[in-house]
Amino acid sequence: MVEHVSELTWPEVGARADEGVILAVPIGSTEQHGPHLPLSTDTDIAVELCRGLAERRPDVLIAPAVPYGSSGEHAGFPGTLSIGQAALELLIVELCRSATDTFERILLVNGHGGNIEALRRAVRLLRSESRDVRLWVTRYHGDLHAGHSETGMQLALDSARVRTERAEPGDPRPISQLYPLLAAGGVRAVSANGVLGDPTTATPEDGARLLDSLATHLANECRSWWPVRTPERAGQ
Repeated sequence: MVEHVSELTWPEVGARADEGVILAVPIGSTEQHGPHLPLSTDTDIAVELCRGLAERRPDVLIAPAVPYGSSGEHAGFPGTLSIGQAALELLIVELCRSATDTFERILLVNGHGGNIEALRRAVRLLRSESRDVRLWVTRYHGDLHAGHSETGMQLALDSARVRTERAEPGDPRPISQLYPLLAAGGVRAVSANGVLGDPTTATPEDGARLLDSLATHLANECRSWWPVRTPERAGQ
């Protein structure tokens, strides 16, 4: 059974912590994802991957998601709410300092590329304080933003939240060509609709396969960091 820490009482959380559970923290963003996807897309995907991990190993509790990140590259699109790298780094440091009062092991599951550097800095600091905090970053081959991959995953999660009739291609160039332009002027400089890729080819079946693959990869990586402790779970 997938358990969310926010749904438990403090004695229940204490009992699970005594068993040595991992606290998985989904980290996303609130930012534009083209004219067809909700602003919560990165957060939704991070939450789903934590759920997939908890299905694969029951010594995982899921924390409430962090729905704000470093999304300055999406400035200029209505609805984007960015707290920047410095604020995100501080938020994660203080959150994990508090969490390690209860939990021995903390896993940060990141769904937004713009968060990575701030999260890496936070994890380095936390680990220098002898706190067992790990970062897992969602990576896959495919278009960059609000295209085939993210649209497929959101269709698999909740197709009613995807405005398929508004889906349209954006800039299709690879990151190697786009990066200098993105660094200088953000997504607005290269894509008027906020899409980097082509969402019109996305299907829920493709999205479900990608989510399953990512959750399996996350579980495998997590197992290499923290083997399952109890004999009855050793084969999971």
